Amino acid sequence: MDGKNRSDIRPGLRVSIVLKKDQRTGKLTEGIVKDILTKSSSHPHGIKVRLESGDIGRVQKILA
Repeated sequence: MDGKNRSDIRPGLRVSIVLKKDQRTGKLTEGIVKDILTKSSSHPHGIKVRLESGDIGRVQKILA
C-alpha cells in the first residue's frame, strides 16, 4: 500500500514518510503514526501524518 488513501492509515501503524525538507531527495523516515493530519479521503502525494517522534510528512509506504 502506498499511503494515498486515508482509509488505509490509522494510528499505531508503522510507515515510511517523506519530510518536507527531504522532498527533493526522497529520503524516507520510518515511524509509528500518532495523528492523521490530512482531512480528505485521498491525496496524490500521500496522506500527511504526525509520527510519535513528532516528525510530520506524507506517507510513502505502509510497512508490515
